[in-house]
Parts: sequence; structure tokens; C-alpha cells
Amino acid sequence: MDKRMTLQGVKQHLRTAEKDRLSPFATLSIHAVRRKDEQEIASGHREQFSVDADRILHSRAYARYIDKTQVFYLVKNDHITHRVLHVQLVSKIGRTIGRFLKLNEDLIEAIALGHDIGHVPFGHDGEGFLSDLSQEYGLGHFLHNIQGVRFLDLIERKGIGWNLSLQVLDGILSHNGEVHNPALSPERDKDFARFEEEIDALGNNIDYPIWPMTMEGCVVRMADTISYIGRDIEDAIRLGLIKRGDLPKQCTRVLGDTNGTIVYTLVEDLISESLENPYVSFSPEVAAALWKLKKFNNEFIYANPRAKHQTHKIELMFRLLFEQYLKDLESGNEGSAIFMEFLDGMSPQYREKNSPAMIVRDFIAGMTDDYFLRQCQENLIPQTLSDRY
Repeated sequence: MDKRMTLQGVKQHLRTAEKDRLSPFATLSIHAVRRKDEQEIASGHREQFSVDADRILHSRAYARYIDKTQVFYLVKNDHITHRVLHVQLVSKIGRTIGRFLKLNEDLIEAIALGHDIGHVPFGHDGEGFLSDLSQEYGLGHFLHNIQGVRFLDLIERKGIGWNLSLQVLDGILSHNGEVHNPALSPERDKDFARFEEEIDALGNNIDYPIWPMTMEGCVVRMADTISYIGRDIEDAIRLGLIKRGDLPKQCTRVLGDTNGTIVYTLVEDLISESLENPYVSFSPEVAAALWKLKKFNNEFIYANPRAKHQTHKIELMFRLLFEQYLKDLESGNEGSAIFMEFLDGMSPQYREKNSPAMIVRDFIAGMTDDYFLRQCQENLIPQTLSDRY
């Protein structure tokens, strides 16, 4: 028997098994929607959302997770969480929840792997600096979830994009775990036109409410919160910003006082409250404790002056680097990194559709922390002749 026919038979069997095995609220692989149909996917042995996960894993933007800040930057400690670890934790936690709720784990994995791919150097601080510059140059707000969609849909593969499914792109756009949601229900009635409308609305109003179109997207949004809330506490304790005894007692009584107990409690509660329901939800007691713990983290960790002592320097470097690249583009300085390392080989459509300021924003957004600092060294700090020759 032809091996390809055998694989197609196995694939058809898996599709039938998926329909029988998964919850009626799950997203079946055959329901994936793309801008362009691909015969390679239809005839290949992999399922739709598995293809998306692989494409994200093999993207250049995913490779850059390795040196992007999660919360704490310019810290010499190998045990502090970086973005790549956070993404892996979201994927693991999300798939664990999805398995118990009988959801599509391939879809959960793809959304989780791609959900933070639009993050800029130096975490949320860097995002704020780039957003301020974006508004100055008439580009609207910068948001990492929108940028993640841009990278995967419009910039990767030199402007061709990966042609990911709507369900995955929507999950990335809608993943915001910083927003406190005790419960989430999917808004299933979406197409690419609605998706584009939400991107435009969110770019003009950062408080515009958007919800995932799938249960799997809802799970990733919850898993995002679960993965960072306790981990950030452990990092802050390790850096001496807080002590374990500082945690609010009304929170630790319900959730525990270590990352392991917090994650376990939140996952178990979410699964218990969501079983056989068309939504995902925490219990009222756990949701209240989580909300208070988020407030504690915001006040004593994320806004802690001891973690922000170099923020003003980073902000200045964002501005100077942005202005330098914009000058390079407008003057046609093809020796600049923005030509040599970003625009080289880029599709004509990308260059035609985006203003110089947008191109600069895309370039900076994709940088790792280390590459950003090296570009500052090369572009902003005078070099002696002995350094250059």
C-alpha cells in the first residue's frame, strides 16, 4: 500500500477520533480557517493547528524569545524568568487545562507559543516607550498582541507571513492575561473581517474589549495569568524586592505562598469550575484572591522603584535609536542595520504599505534585549579609531 495513502487513512481516523473525544465546546481541526487554502496542509499528515504550532516554532520571531525580558531586565541572575520560559509555562499549563476540559491541545499550544511574540525589548516598559513614540509619529498605540499578529501574518518570511489560521491569530490578539477576568466565554462569530476590525479598534483604544473566539483561546488567556502571577513573586523574592511574608494573608490562605502551590490551586480551581461548561471560570473565592494578588504584584513588584532604577536610560535609548533609524531610512543610508538586517530581501508590498516610522517600529519591536543594547552601542556611543579599525 502507498505510504501516503496510509498516512491519509491514519489522519482521517484521527479526525474521527478527535470529534468523538473532544468536548462539544472544543474547536475541531477541520474548522480551521485561513486567508489562503493550502493543498500542502490538506494533503499532508499533520492537522491544521499542529501545522500552525510548527510554523510559530520555526519563525525567526520565536527564536528571539530567548533573550527578551519577562519582567526584570539588566539583571545578572540566570534564574530570573525570561520570555521564552514564560511562553513554555503558558503552553504547558494551557495544555493541562485543555486535556481535562477535552479541548484541542494543538490549538492551545499554537496560541500559547505565539501569544507573546510581539513583545519588545525590556518587557512592558519597552512596550510603553515604543507606544509613546508610535503616538508621536501618528501610528496610534503600540500593543504587543497586535504586533504579534503583524510579525506572524505580515512580516515573517520577508513580508509573506505564515498564513496561520484565524483561530490562532485571534487567540494571540485576545490573550491579554493582565486584564482580570473571573470568567471567559468565547465569541465564536468571527471571521477575518471582524478580526481586522478588532485590531483597528484596539489600536485606537487600548481599553477596547475583545474576547477569544474559541474555548482554547480563553484557556490560554487564563493560563497566561496563572503562569506569571506566582513566578513573578518568586523572581521578586530572589532579587530581594519583597519577602514571602509580605504576601497578603487573604491571598496566601486561599492560593498558597509559593509559585507551585499558586499554580496548582489556580489550575485545579479553573478545571473544577469549568468542566462541561461553555466557558472557563474561577470560583468566586479564588477569583477574589487572585485579583488581590494581582494588585499586590502591581504595587510592590512591577512598580517597585528598586526595579526601575535604569528605566529612564532605556527610555532615552528607545527615542534616540528610533530617531536614528528614521533618519537612516529617509536619507537612504543602506549601511544602516535597518537596511542590512531587516529590509534586505523584504517584499515590495511591505515597503510600499508601511511608512518609514512603521518600518522603524517593526524593526525595534523585533529586537532582543542584547541586540538592542548592541545597536545603541554602535549607533549612539562615539567610537575611537582603534575601536573601528
